[in-house]
Amino acid sequence: MARNGIKKINFFAIFNYTFLAVTCLICVLPFVNLLAVSFSGNSAVAAGKVVFLPVDFTLSSYEFALFGGKFTRALMVSLTRVVLGVGINIVLMVITAYPLSKPKSKVWGRNIYMCFFVITMLISGGMIPTYLVVSSLGLKDSIWALILPGALPVYNMIILMNFFRGIPEALEEAAVIDGATPIQVLVKILLPILKPALATVGLFCIVAHWNDWFSGMIYMNDINKYPLQTYLQSMLVNFEDLMRQSDTNIQVILSQINARTGRAAQLFLGALPVIMIYPFLQKYFTKGLVLGSVKG
Repeated sequence: MARNGIKKINFFAIFNYTFLAVTCLICVLPFVNLLAVSFSGNSAVAAGKVVFLPVDFTLSSYEFALFGGKFTRALMVSLTRVVLGVGINIVLMVITAYPLSKPKSKVWGRNIYMCFFVITMLISGGMIPTYLVVSSLGLKDSIWALILPGALPVYNMIILMNFFRGIPEALEEAAVIDGATPIQVLVKILLPILKPALATVGLFCIVAHWNDWFSGMIYMNDINKYPLQTYLQSMLVNFEDLMRQSDTNIQVILSQINARTGRAAQLFLGALPVIMIYPFLQKYFTKGLVLGSVKG
């Protein structure tokens, strides 16, 4: 409370805003530096002149990324994986989470199924058995090797199951009285209500598919079938070799970029799709995290 016309200083608020501002800068500044390096000339980068603003501005690194190497092909593989993988993930999560959200009196063996899923979430079969299964099914060097082993993310399914539990049972009972079948109740009543929840777990699945590089490394023998993150990991290790394998004139490329500027451009392009899609899901993501926390 103010005394003698002097307002009381909220030191906690000052500390809180200062801490958050410093944390944001720590997260953003490396990304700004990466962007500046990608737009800078190779000589300026080699001399250490680039910090947060481009020096000797050029688009050569992006021209090589989009037209010279295998970046575009790897990007298309990752986009195909995200579209197919997330679609399969959401369908399997919905048809699994919906019945498991019911009490055991309505679903026979519910606890047995839940124990099975929890065990698979906590204890995996291991990399070698998984690799042998994928190989024996003939999935190697195909997009399905990147999708089917993780077709049902159990952790996200349990999150979605809790969202189902937060919906009042009166809605389903009213729909059943009106003659709706269980499928109609799920598709026409529950799923429209669960848009924030689906956006939340969908975003988790998108990020998981997009950031996964190890699956492509062990299941793909052909570099032309690498997803984007696997290609970027290979590029970070041996960028010069990938430049020599490109379809463009290597002498022209070498005179305009170096390994650091080329890596920076491709890393920025690799992160750009997720950066672009996140703002559209932000409102659903925030709402979905708190959905079901308050019940009437």
